[in-house]
Amino acid sequence: MKIGFFDSGLGGLTILKAVAKELSQYDYAFYGDTKNLPYGDKTESEIYELTKKGVKHLFDEGSALVIIACNTASAETARRLQQEFLLTEYPDRKILGIIVPTVEMMSFDKKTNVALLATKRTVESKKYDLELQLKSNGNVVLHSIPAPELVPLIELGEIEAATEAAISRIEKEASESTVIVLGCTHYSQLKQGLRLHFGDTKSILSQDEIIPNKLSEYLTNHPEITSRLTNTGERSIHLTEHRPDYDLVMGQFLGGVYVGE
Repeated sequence: MKIGFFDSGLGGLTILKAVAKELSQYDYAFYGDTKNLPYGDKTESEIYELTKKGVKHLFDEGSALVIIACNTASAETARRLQQEFLLTEYPDRKILGIIVPTVEMMSFDKKTNVALLATKRTVESKKYDLELQLKSNGNVVLHSIPAPELVPLIELGEIEAATEAAISRIEKEASESTVIVLGCTHYSQLKQGLRLHFGDTKSILSQDEIIPNKLSEYLTNHPEITSRLTNTGERSIHLTEHRPDYDLVMGQFLGGVYVGE
């Protein structure tokens, strides 16, 4: 069986790439709901139904474990899917989100100003705020910045324009921050530009650098899942809507050339 990744678009491919590099022995499947992108402007019920559909597809195609590699979906639906959908439909499978592992990395020895760059829905959900209350040591002063304009730019491959927009937002709205959390998998594409611009003045936490180690720890602690995973080298990508320009963008996300079927 495979490890599945669900995303509202193509951004989750950065997480898949990072995980597959770290844990290359397993088979992987990706479901990108490009037809309904973006999720940031949708209602909670719409996000739940779309995410459930994608997760079901991944389970039906043989995934034992699905990672919701979308902060908006993780914020709005992950827990509900775990508590309702899994129990009745797929009690032997697992669903993981990516917000909790990210919050677990936000532990500091002293008061630290942290800027969260995320979609509008992720910010409005206050999921990061709630998880910080549960899991942090109280030293995080969080400033959330909704940046819905970034995902469309990244999906079009306009990385430089998206990076400039992100820098502008951070400098105007969170100049005092010393840590930037990229709270959308798409934003992983901006980390190099942000690090180049801010240098040592701000640390950048990118989820493609967090999730591989966290997933490795999870699999070590859950041999009942690990024992079911296959290692034939299979990598599959399913998009709900394909466009020719997505081939170029997928190549950028995967760090090489991608040619669609």
